[in-house]
Amino acid sequence: MAKKPLYTDEHARAGLDAKFPEIECFPNQFKEDYTIEISMPEFTSVCPRTGLPDHGTLTLTYIPDKLCLELKSLKMYMLEYRNLGIFQENIVNRFLRDVVSAAKPRSATMVGDFMPRGGVHSRITASWSKKRARR
Repeated sequence: MAKKPLYTDEHARAGLDAKFPEIECFPNQFKEDYTIEISMPEFTSVCPRTGLPDHGTLTLTYIPDKLCLELKSLKMYMLEYRNLGIFQENIVNRFLRDVVSAAKPRSATMVGDFMPRGGVHSRITASWSKKRARR
């Protein structure tokens, strides 16, 4: 008898197509490059397979171009993850993808530093830049 896989393709895709509130932006008032770092130390989500909670700190660092992220809308966006079944890798990449889509920064890096569960700690980093995207 074939053993049923613990993690399915459905688990792997969980949360990637979930509907989220719009991330709003406002016009950047400066032409010079500068860096914005946003820390979200109370991030929570749920493992799509076990239903156990995941907790961690998300840190977004970006260089704005024409737009800056509006923080209240970013907070409302982040709160949508609270009861969503989604893997940590998907959280970091989905969050980065949605920020890039909304603000179109010059570059952005998202780091998910998740609390240990079962003796395992994970830190996931995803980066994007206009230079790399032009290839």
